[in-house]
Amino acid sequence: MQESKVSRRLKETTAAEVNEYIYRPRLEGFADGFVNLGNVNKAHIVMLAEQGLIRSEHAAALAKGVLDMEAAGPGVVTLDPSREDAYFNYEAHLIEQIGTDIGGRLHTGRSRNDILATLDRLRCREVLLNLIDALHQVRQTALSNALSYADVVMPGYTHLQPAQPITYGYYLSAVEQALERDCRRLTQTLDGMNQSPLGAAAFAGTPFGIDRARTAELLGFDGYLDNALDAVGSRDFILESLSHLSLLSVFWSRVAQDYFVWSTLEFSLIDFPDSVAATSSIMPQKKNPTVLEYLKGRTGHIVGLLMGASITIKGSNFSHTGDANREGTRGFWEAAEESLRCLKLLDLVLRTATPNAPLAARRASEDFSTATGLADLIVREADLSFREAHHVVGAVVRMAMDAGLRANQIDSAMVDVCAIEQLGHALKLSAESVRECLDPAANVQARSSAGGPALSSLLPSLTRAAARLTAERGLNQARRDRFAAAHDRLQAATRAQAGL
Repeated sequence: MQESKVSRRLKETTAAEVNEYIYRPRLEGFADGFVNLGNVNKAHIVMLAEQGLIRSEHAAALAKGVLDMEAAGPGVVTLDPSREDAYFNYEAHLIEQIGTDIGGRLHTGRSRNDILATLDRLRCREVLLNLIDALHQVRQTALSNALSYADVVMPGYTHLQPAQPITYGYYLSAVEQALERDCRRLTQTLDGMNQSPLGAAAFAGTPFGIDRARTAELLGFDGYLDNALDAVGSRDFILESLSHLSLLSVFWSRVAQDYFVWSTLEFSLIDFPDSVAATSSIMPQKKNPTVLEYLKGRTGHIVGLLMGASITIKGSNFSHTGDANREGTRGFWEAAEESLRCLKLLDLVLRTATPNAPLAARRASEDFSTATGLADLIVREADLSFREAHHVVGAVVRMAMDAGLRANQIDSAMVDVCAIEQLGHALKLSAESVRECLDPAANVQARSSAGGPALSSLLPSLTRAAARLTAERGLNQARRDRFAAAHDRLQAATRAQAGL
């Protein structure tokens, strides 16, 4: 009877179904994880040699063997699902090159459990760096166009009803500010999860005198996870990252929904170039918002991946388990790839959307979104409470609608009629002040309180946001530089052990 290729405890070869449906799919990402696996091995070899846990000649052979594999690339490794996973296949090739006695010493003082946990953190670290960079790009586009369209007046909506005039630039500023929080969440997770599990072994540490701080340093971690069980048993950084992506996707879906509505013929506030649209197979007039529908649809997929990962991990024991640490993490990598695609598409939307400025301004002047400005005027000039002013203006709007008039046709005489009806006396506002408060551009510029759409408030806000973005980009690049420097030190130490 043929035995297992990886264990003498198992007296039978792996079932064909297990190979086909479990182990072979795991090997599909071997090439993607090859570099990180090599780096983990190099850090471990350097540490073992420095601690005197393997002889120098063994360390030299191991280091040279790993470097040779690195130079040859992942294609040099014959992938056999009967060896279960990437690590055993990697180790088998190394042993084939340098012999069982020396090659087998690589696994001194560690387990696949801490190796897998370390690989997940290294991979997640790179993924988060890329997501943050992508978010920075979207934010830059939003800020640039916010400045360009800072004075393009348009109706602002609540409950999808005309509410108050804003500017398109003001809207984009709000988008950037929300994305800044998404950046902050991902950055906090990145900085918090950059701790090494390597050296935790299976889950209870090792009797060998390893130096976990050294392997952490060589791999660019800020330190190591103190408790070995937690180090291999926890993937909370995966769920945390996935939950952030879920929040991010929910937000970009809301933005896409705004553009979806604004780009309809009925609204016509925003237009997109034909290059980001699709058409119909039967209706020749159609220009369909394909990108917006994709963004909205993928949100449901990403939120579903979060739910799937949470439920998978929920039913597992707090230790190393295949359901928690393999199956429970799968959704994150998929969600991260999808999020990167969607962020590029969101950037395309923000970059190519063009406001229909004349129509937007006309809509804001006619749709009664300036009514709050009239109520504010009454409070200031007639010394009424806001609630009394609200009643008067509500009556004015009703009168105008009944007469088929637009907001910009309201005059001081109509205000007096409604004031007499509501309060028993006229307000005698000047025609000029009524006309000015109902002008959407003047209405916007009057809203100069902190966070308002007036240029006097918006432009300084954009300047502060741009400064924060520049600083964040610098910090993310500094992280990349720090990790690259750690890799250079790892490479130098490995080559030194190999005698190169």
